[in-house]
Amino acid sequence: MKKALTIALAALAMASAPSHANAQFGSGIVYDPTNFKNAVLRYRQLRMQLAQLQDTYNEIVNQYNLAVRMAKNIPNMPTRYLASWSPWRFASSQDLYGNTTTWVNGVNSGVVGTVLNGYQKATNTLQTYAPALLSAMPSEDRQRALANAATVELADGAAQNAMETVGAIRANALATTNTISNIQNDSLSDDPNLNTEVSVLNKVNATNVLALQNAQDTNKLLVAVLEQQTILAKHLRDAEASAANADIERRLNSFNFNQQLTAGIGANLNGYRLP
Repeated sequence: MKKALTIALAALAMASAPSHANAQFGSGIVYDPTNFKNAVLRYRQLRMQLAQLQDTYNEIVNQYNLAVRMAKNIPNMPTRYLASWSPWRFASSQDLYGNTTTWVNGVNSGVVGTVLNGYQKATNTLQTYAPALLSAMPSEDRQRALANAATVELADGAAQNAMETVGAIRANALATTNTISNIQNDSLSDDPNLNTEVSVLNKVNATNVLALQNAQDTNKLLVAVLEQQTILAKHLRDAEASAANADIERRLNSFNFNQQLTAGIGANLNGYRLP
């Protein structure tokens, strides 16, 4: 390439020589030093440009080869990475007296009406105090009775909320499992359309969104458990408060009770005579 370029430049310099050149060869070729110098400079510029083009070409080739290597996926992905998981288990039980089927339907569906009906059928009914009976109670006993009733009602609400949450998660379990299977199949596929940069990013985004949804379901379950634990703590607190109050009442009134029970016994014994 350099030899051809040199010949071309020399021919260009000779062809552009003016008729009034300073020297002339016997063959009739006119030599002009100025044109020859310009041709040499132009030649050097062309060589520099050619070197730059060569460097640019090599860089493009390297980038292309890197892109080709990055586009290659791992062979036999399903054989290497395909995994299975245990299926979702739905609630089930015997129904000897016809009061568990609705409960099971509630914790498998999350439908509010079904959950409420099933819970009421499978639990003891909380009776209410008549207003007259409450009015006749001492204030301490009335407060204790109302607190116990509140504990039961709060426990009922927390349990029903937990049943609805578990039922909704189970009801959506099949669709969630199918979505996970689709992401897994697309991730392990060797289809070029599923391994482009945009396709990979789409699968990553879908996986992240699914993980956020599952995290939300986990948070709902944790909140339901915490709510039940809070109500249990209230129940234990009420029991301890009742025991403490009873001890305080006993200590405050024990002397008077003893006086009422034992008053006059000594005098009666001293005055007692056998018949």
